[in-house]
Amino acid sequence: MDFTPTEEQAEAQGLAARIFGDLSTPERLAASGTGTDAELWKALCAAGLPAAVEDIGLLGLVLLLEEQGRTTAQVPFAVTCVYGLLAVAEHGTAEQRERLLPALREGTAVATGAFPARGGVRSAAVSAGAGGAGGELSGRELSGRELSDAELSDAELSGVVPYVPWLRDATHVLVADADQDLWIVRTGEPGVTVLPVETTAPWSAARLVLDGARGERLGEAGAGGGSAVGERTETGRSGAYASVLAAGRTAFAGLQAGVCAGSLARAVEHTVTREQFGRPLSTNQGVLLRAADAHMDVEAIRVTAYEAAWRRDQQLPCLAQALTAAWWASEAGRRVVHAGQHLHGGTGADLEHPVHRHFLWGRQLDAYLGSGGEVLQELGESLADEERAAS
Repeated sequence: MDFTPTEEQAEAQGLAARIFGDLSTPERLAASGTGTDAELWKALCAAGLPAAVEDIGLLGLVLLLEEQGRTTAQVPFAVTCVYGLLAVAEHGTAEQRERLLPALREGTAVATGAFPARGGVRSAAVSAGAGGAGGELSGRELSGRELSDAELSDAELSGVVPYVPWLRDATHVLVADADQDLWIVRTGEPGVTVLPVETTAPWSAARLVLDGARGERLGEAGAGGGSAVGERTETGRSGAYASVLAAGRTAFAGLQAGVCAGSLARAVEHTVTREQFGRPLSTNQGVLLRAADAHMDVEAIRVTAYEAAWRRDQQLPCLAQALTAAWWASEAGRRVVHAGQHLHGGTGADLEHPVHRHFLWGRQLDAYLGSGGEVLQELGESLADEERAAS
């Protein structure tokens, strides 16, 4: 394994660092409230960073998200890339790629995802070829034959997803139904209701309510959507669903690495410049040990995210690695952002202090796409399935 960035990945990361550093300042973040920084999003898209993700791969995206995390920049970068650009590019049909990708690259369309599937959304049969364009079927029958889920090109979706990040900004949402099939839903269509909710991190989140909303299947009807991540027979999931979820967990682990690195950098700066009893706080052994432990946790999050992303880019199995990265992002991420706040002493209790923003993001990320306990159980089940299959 070689995690050394390519020239293109390094250039993209450097450009992202400059844009985030210049525009995602504490003052601008405070002015944005819980919404997206539209000017920053426009600058990222004008620089071609979302579009570059298709070329620099998931590892490149992880590097870019690290830079976003360092500044806790409030833009729908991760969700648009994971649930939009990469999902459509890998699993979409040629027609879907031609129709959807240009707007996602330019940032005029914003995608997000209702993940993971927790059984809250059900799909009912609708076929574009029956009874005219978009005609609704009677039950699941077509020409006297019952349709399988995989044969449906369109569906009517109903259900509630309590929390979807950046949904308030999204034009499209990738919905995983109870059967773990993937559907593209336009947020402005009939039957789609977006109800703003406030979460720990200011991610323009909302509750998604679907009432007979039209969903367009991602990819060809009847296609399994398998990939190196794992097939349904191995993981209990459809290939496309497992692939997108693994990519999401890896990408958000990269974002958590940046959030934690930014928190630790602020703590180091504070303890080096703040004096107590005539000497810097950083000279106290307890402070040094706490910071050292946090540093090791940050590196663990980073390297596991790099490994999962690299394996995916190399078309190697990466389900276990994505779960490992998610576990480190949850468990170690929580420790780091707590340490960052504690090392600031009383200053860390100030809700207006920049380090508190890292704390809020870290706590949001430690449970998004599955808490540490959930992903650990999933990892154990996956490894047990592999052992049974090999024996």
